[in-house]
Amino acid sequence: MTTVAVTVGASATDNVVLDAAHTTCFIPSKLLPDCNKVVRGYDWSNGNNVPAILDSYISTGFQATNFGLAVDVINQMIQAREERVFNELDNTTVQACTIFLGYTSNMISSGLRETIRFLVQHNLVDCLVTTAGGVEEDFIKCLGQSLVGDFELNGKYLRQNGINRIGNLLVPNDNYCKFEDWVNPILDEMLEEQNKNGIVWSPSKMVEKLGEKINNEESIYYWAWKNSIPVFSPALTDGSLGDMMFFHSFKKPGLVLDILGDLKLINTLAMRAKKTGMIILGGGIVKHHICNANLMRNGSEFAVFINTGQEFDGSDSGARPDEAVSWGKIKSGATPIKLYAEATLVFPLIVSQTFAKKIFNVIIMGD
Repeated sequence: MTTVAVTVGASATDNVVLDAAHTTCFIPSKLLPDCNKVVRGYDWSNGNNVPAILDSYISTGFQATNFGLAVDVINQMIQAREERVFNELDNTTVQACTIFLGYTSNMISSGLRETIRFLVQHNLVDCLVTTAGGVEEDFIKCLGQSLVGDFELNGKYLRQNGINRIGNLLVPNDNYCKFEDWVNPILDEMLEEQNKNGIVWSPSKMVEKLGEKINNEESIYYWAWKNSIPVFSPALTDGSLGDMMFFHSFKKPGLVLDILGDLKLINTLAMRAKKTGMIILGGGIVKHHICNANLMRNGSEFAVFINTGQEFDGSDSGARPDEAVSWGKIKSGATPIKLYAEATLVFPLIVSQTFAKKIFNVIIMGD
């Protein structure tokens, strides 16, 4: 470090103070062994190369770096899932990682539905956890269209015109009328099968049946049924589907949904997995339900949270992954990532850098 020269005309006291200030401002640096990546953004002289731009995020800083780290963790999940390991329970080989995907209802209200459908259609995840809206909005979109509106549209005006607003998306109330017409005969069937055949319905079994009945390749849950991917919705009554079951219970009472049966299924799925990965879009019940299932195995090996929640209010939605480590929901040796971002903006890009590369590379190699 440079020594401060004595300033001509300054008193001895001034020189001492000046030297102390200089020493304070120019403390010598020590290299940190775990922080050696150089900050560097995309070099635009290489052209408009979107994959390369996204690759550069990891060294860009701020949430771009967290984006890159999230891509790395998800690719680790995918690589682990492709490995086969011996299962001593039944002397077979099984995949080495089970991937849990959770998302809130607004993800399905938005165009992110098509990205999630891609993952389910190509059997790239092993378990879905969502809310009632995350279930019903998928089926409703098969029956009627949602529209892009504006965040500032007047609520009173929309109500008078039978339009429901979800952020800047609009859902005509007629869509819910179509949904009622479609779902009521299925509820009749379920009640009859329960009474005649002793079937014990759970939310996951109900979603499976609805996925079969919709018979529409645009539906997430059609593909979940087709590929035998379980869909857990512990609050299935908290939405339009619950409204339909409520009204149906007066016309034809007796239909029962077994929530505990699903709890046993998702917890067992986590407990029997060799490794697990969690990808959670948003917060609330879907985030906690997946994390709590992984508590039963002393934590997940891989975790990516994508939401805009903050932790200052103590909410589970806003909690950083390290809080989940303290509960035993993420393993202490894991490197989980929280990406502070709105999921519709970033998740399709993440999929393009992870799952989609796997699928389309296989297609290209096959050609």
